[in-house]
Amino acid sequence: MSNTQSPPPADLIELGRVMGAYGVRGWVKVQPHSTDASVLRDAPAWWLARPDAPGAVADPARAIAREVIQCRPQGATLVAQLQGVADRDQAEAMRGMSVMAPRSAFPAPQNDEYYWVDLVGCSLYGEQDGVSQLIGTVDSVVDNGAHAVLRVQRQDPAQPGAAPVLDAKGRPVEVLVPFVAAHIRSVDLAARRIDSDWPLDF
Repeated sequence: MSNTQSPPPADLIELGRVMGAYGVRGWVKVQPHSTDASVLRDAPAWWLARPDAPGAVADPARAIAREVIQCRPQGATLVAQLQGVADRDQAEAMRGMSVMAPRSAFPAPQNDEYYWVDLVGCSLYGEQDGVSQLIGTVDSVVDNGAHAVLRVQRQDPAQPGAAPVLDAKGRPVEVLVPFVAAHIRSVDLAARRIDSDWPLDF
């Protein structure tokens, strides 16, 4: 597979970042964004792009494809041999690059299972006095070792456009909500909505 022969798919999703070289034969080490790295592990090719700044989201339109020759777990990371990367210096030069795969290539999740990337951007609703109210928008999903946790940017439904809630220093206020059946009542990805019993004033 050439790394320039086809334009990037329109549905690329970032699933990890290159941490640097692994060994001396051009393998790279990748930190997946999820504890379930099966999509990256099984993908025949990865699309890679360099973010404009550390911590920024890379532009998928600039991504190039690299065939995955070999890939295996290495602790909490993945190590892989990629087409066109022949030595340690080439692999090390890829440090910090975003590793992406097309959303259409993801296998269908089982019932009551969700890809974390699909939860990001959903509106989370809680309950107060028996009334469902907006808490905020899911900014990211993290793993605390026992289960997934929604990192939610608080919004004030009483403000125009449900403006973000800010603290005394003008920083966005966030709340962490366990993504477990004890608190999550329903997930409607089509409506981009998650309903929970989480209190608004927690």
